[in-house]
Amino acid sequence: MTKHLFVTGGVVSSLGKGLTAASVALLLERRGYRVKLQKLDPYLNVDPGTMSPYQHGEVYVTVDGAETDLDLGHYERFTGVDCTRGSNFTTGRIYSDVITREREGGYLGKTVQVIPHITDAIKAAIRSMDGDDVDFVITEIGGTAGDIESLPFLEAIRQLRQEIGRTNGLFLHVTLVPYIAAAGEMKTKPSQQSVGILRSIGIIPDILICRCERPLEQEHKDKLALFCNVERQMVIEEQDVANSIYEVPLALADQDLDVYILELLQLHVGRLDLRDWRAMVDRLVNPKFGTVEVAVVGKYISLQDAYKSIYESLTHAGGSNDVKVRVRQIESEEVERVGAEALLAGVDGILVPGGFGDRGIEGKIAAVRYARENGIPFFGICLGMQCAVMDFGRQVCGLDSANSSEFNEKTPHPVIHMMASQRNVYRKGGTMRLGSYPCRLEAGTEAAACYGATEISERHRHRYEFNNAYRQQMEAKGLVISGLSPDGELVEVVEYPAHPWFVACQFHPEFQSTPMRSHPLFRGFVAAAVKRRDLVKSNKNEGA
Repeated sequence: MTKHLFVTGGVVSSLGKGLTAASVALLLERRGYRVKLQKLDPYLNVDPGTMSPYQHGEVYVTVDGAETDLDLGHYERFTGVDCTRGSNFTTGRIYSDVITREREGGYLGKTVQVIPHITDAIKAAIRSMDGDDVDFVITEIGGTAGDIESLPFLEAIRQLRQEIGRTNGLFLHVTLVPYIAAAGEMKTKPSQQSVGILRSIGIIPDILICRCERPLEQEHKDKLALFCNVERQMVIEEQDVANSIYEVPLALADQDLDVYILELLQLHVGRLDLRDWRAMVDRLVNPKFGTVEVAVVGKYISLQDAYKSIYESLTHAGGSNDVKVRVRQIESEEVERVGAEALLAGVDGILVPGGFGDRGIEGKIAAVRYARENGIPFFGICLGMQCAVMDFGRQVCGLDSANSSEFNEKTPHPVIHMMASQRNVYRKGGTMRLGSYPCRLEAGTEAAACYGATEISERHRHRYEFNNAYRQQMEAKGLVISGLSPDGELVEVVEYPAHPWFVACQFHPEFQSTPMRSHPLFRGFVAAAVKRRDLVKSNKNEGA
């Protein structure tokens, strides 16, 4: 039988349940087990696709085209296992399925209730991950113990654990042990109360994972074990890591968390080999070749999670190049106010990521122009590619007011326009071009050199595309179309060979980067930034 681990959270949100679940999955994988992960979110949206990044952070896109919670990015980065539509369920999706079934007469006249119908649907969602090829399913419950929205999910995992038995399921509770500076003490009471909430609905954690700023003392662990009704060795410390989130599984392994899980479930404890992971972390923390600075010019910079996968991909690429990537975060609206030079001077590379809506667009285009005119390595992603095309149309091709029809339907030069397949689509949720699609790269281009291949597959999330009516005109002015869909219709990658490194893509490469295998385009971009840094430094030294 597939074993189940249920990860809950207490005291406050944003404790890092997703990182914890991903770290446990990595350790179990390294012990020889096959693992899948899933996130159950308590909000009423069917998925996060229509939510503002300020509300939810980035929308993570799976290979099969699901718009999901950003924690799935952690799952994939830590384990290398692709998540799917079944890896993320929300309250909205569960209720929508149940109501649809009721409208179709699926309940045979019964009164539809939270228990058993909603909880049964939740259990079915969890069990949908089971299979002969899966040893463990790790299910993270979003929200915090005590939230009204989370109650059906907690009740469902309580029932499921009872059904499958104690040797087939465990509860891992991630909680906070805060340090009160005024008192000079760490307090266990919030964690005790959090566990009390779970116990009141029939869930007794098997393992307590304690987030803390400072190391737990023996007295803290003893008190937590006593009052939370867990064994002393099952109180695991998860102290804030000093340098990288990829240190978390190492810290948990040092406390034998994975060993305890396997022993509780009466499974074989195989050999654990983390040498390559430790070497990767060492490269991230102690790079040989210093630091490069990359500007990320976006619309949602004020929220760190809005570009989570972008930042992580830059970190991965830094490790591959043995440098530390320092990110200069720049709001595109600020570029409009004070100018690109004032904000971008001195950076070694400029990245313009995706987004929606016309706010801050001119700032993004100005950032592209600054990179192009000053020979600074440039990387555009999704809307970033579209901004690069708009800039090229305006400044190089002489197409005054070149724009996207998304921002100006009356522009005389819609160099970016809506895809034909999207023109009669009126519903917003889950209707974009989503998921993995193949792409063919032109041999001899920068993109093909980065990938070391001409046949690739990447994930997409967009409604607008390069307008092919302008392809010939732009190519005549030096823009290279280096990536196309297999039918030759959709422009996937553009380059400007007259520039030291200028690559932009319609897809989202950040969704396929991991710390053990950085994405080729990010790796190439950071390598170009290093080259730029060294050239500028050399020129300064010669001038001196």
